[in-house]
Amino acid sequence: METTEFIWMDGHLVPWNEAKIHVLSHSLHYGSAVFEGIRFYETEKGPAIFRLKEHVQRLFHSASVFNMKIPFSEQEIFDAIVDIVRVNNAKSGYIRPLIYFGYGKMGLGLEGAPVNISIACWPWGKYLGEKPVRVGTSKYMRIHPKTSVMSAKLSGHYSNSILAGEDAKANGFDEAILLDYQGNVAEGPGENIFIVKSDTIFTPALGAILPGITRDSIIKICQDLGYKVREIPMKLENIYEADEAFFTGTAAEVTSIDSLDNKKLKGTGETTNKIKQAFLDIVSGKNNKYSDWLTIVN
Repeated sequence: METTEFIWMDGHLVPWNEAKIHVLSHSLHYGSAVFEGIRFYETEKGPAIFRLKEHVQRLFHSASVFNMKIPFSEQEIFDAIVDIVRVNNAKSGYIRPLIYFGYGKMGLGLEGAPVNISIACWPWGKYLGEKPVRVGTSKYMRIHPKTSVMSAKLSGHYSNSILAGEDAKANGFDEAILLDYQGNVAEGPGENIFIVKSDTIFTPALGAILPGITRDSIIKICQDLGYKVREIPMKLENIYEADEAFFTGTAAEVTSIDSLDNKKLKGTGETTNKIKQAFLDIVSGKNNKYSDWLTIVN
């Protein structure tokens, strides 16, 4: 992977290759960390971080699930994220804030485990590539909503995503779709999903999915473009019969889906491409209507 010069760790800038933790850190063993994925984009005014406020708020919400005693305020973490982009002289890329229980104790209990924070940024291209992706339904079920807190980004959740994604690739697909405990479409391993049917955009209802910040952005963009948007309990048949389908996410941005379970979708991607272009115009600072979604790094 491409690297940058510094990583922010517990209030200090540390050279990339020296940013290390102890092998007995609690979160490494038990998945007890929380994180965010945030993108920043090159604009005429400088690098622009997309919806930073919302990402920081969700980071702290996720941390509250583990009752983490964070030694920094939301504003201090907000400022640190801006600073790490600035000091690394980065024009565009990906930001990964991570709050984790570090070295100090073992065992499942959290009492006595220190809370540490790191923030890294690096250049990272489109997660799923530029071409429409081939998707397969996973044999793995999305984690049951009563087994965890679905609105939080807990690192432990992503073992479920890894299993689904690796199984999809082993079966010749680019990415997976996971169903929930009721057999409804939930999401991809790291993406929310939308389908297009005539002039209406559909997406799975909240409950068993992560309420993605990019998902929320795309809903607003679609409505502003004049589309109806409906959140529904979605079945696989809804995708098979859709005109178009696409993934959204910080890493994936807006990625068109070519086929599901080797069944090619009907449409040419015209609506998806329109939504994608509107999104790219916003994140690159070309649409002033959404300027409050961007934090410019000067």
